[in-house]
Amino acid sequence: MKFFRELFAVLRVNLSSIPQRVGSALTILVGVTCAVGALVSMLAMGTGAREQQVANIRPDRVILTTKGTRFGQGSITKEEAAIILGLPGVRRNAAGAPIVMFQSMVPIEGRRRATDKRIYFPLVGVTATLPDLVPEMHFTAGRPFKSGLSELVATNACTRQFVGFELGDKRLLRGGDWTVVGLFDQGHGQDCVVYADASTLMSAFGRTTYSSAALMLRSPGDFDALRAAVSSDPRLRLDARREKEAIEENFKPLNAILNFVSYFVGTIMAIGATLGAVNSLYAMVDSRQREIATLRAIGFKSGPVILAVLIESMLLALPGAVLGSVLAWLLFNGLAASPLGYSFELSVTVSLAVLGIEWALAMGLLGGLLPALRAARLPVVTALRAI
Repeated sequence: MKFFRELFAVLRVNLSSIPQRVGSALTILVGVTCAVGALVSMLAMGTGAREQQVANIRPDRVILTTKGTRFGQGSITKEEAAIILGLPGVRRNAAGAPIVMFQSMVPIEGRRRATDKRIYFPLVGVTATLPDLVPEMHFTAGRPFKSGLSELVATNACTRQFVGFELGDKRLLRGGDWTVVGLFDQGHGQDCVVYADASTLMSAFGRTTYSSAALMLRSPGDFDALRAAVSSDPRLRLDARREKEAIEENFKPLNAILNFVSYFVGTIMAIGATLGAVNSLYAMVDSRQREIATLRAIGFKSGPVILAVLIESMLLALPGAVLGSVLAWLLFNGLAASPLGYSFELSVTVSLAVLGIEWALAMGLLGGLLPALRAARLPVVTALRAI
């Protein structure tokens, strides 16, 4: 109990002197605010990207890819496609056909409206079961593409981000014009997606195999039976994954880059804020030499003094953490971003704000450590002579 009485006494002395040392306190506040704001806003890119990736994921959809390849880079033969149609657990549509969609992806060029920067992204050739597999697809203008024709349909995000995707626009692909005949929204996703007829696209680009396949299960519980059937059939060189697992694996490199950049920038800012806190706390400790020396002279131990300075440092960092998180939310939440050609909106969440507070408390702890040790080791005689 004596330890805590001494701790609260020292802490009360420290906190009561803050109004007389507003400059030092503001230095800590501004530094922590900038560091936390930078960290939270940068991490909001990764959070927004992940929210975009899983926006339309369903537990009853499965992705089939060639073993050892990334999503969209496989080679599914027509023979394998025929076997996939007969797999167990596959849902059938109103006409009795299995809801299995085969995809063939080829890169196409897009030019950003704002910067005219050239970016490549996939044009996805799909089979006729697209409406059954993607019920969240909703046309806002035009119509679906027709099988056998050189026609494209694109999300409304494409028209906002790139030139050449308005209804009726023509795209030159492999020496022929492909017409944009429909615009649609796809659930909550905000990324640019362009579809065409798979057989027409494969013929134009000389493809004989599909890049991947997607199917819908009768229920999510049928996944294990389907995966067992795929893995046990020697004619299939495929991996079956739930849609969420396949999407997360596909975007793992992008997420890793976003997280690295976020923590790298946040760490640099945190180091600067911590050094500023150290200098400010040193000044605040030096200005309180007489008070600390008096407490030491009447028998206060060094432990409560150290802990009191550390708590003071973290308490000073806390308002900066809250302010930095609020500023990040006001300035960046919902802001559109397109790093590496992938478009999404930044998302500042409660979990990021909590992480920012933890980050700030860590900065306060590290920033207060050396000044706390200095306060505890302050020579009593020297301190009493201080003016």
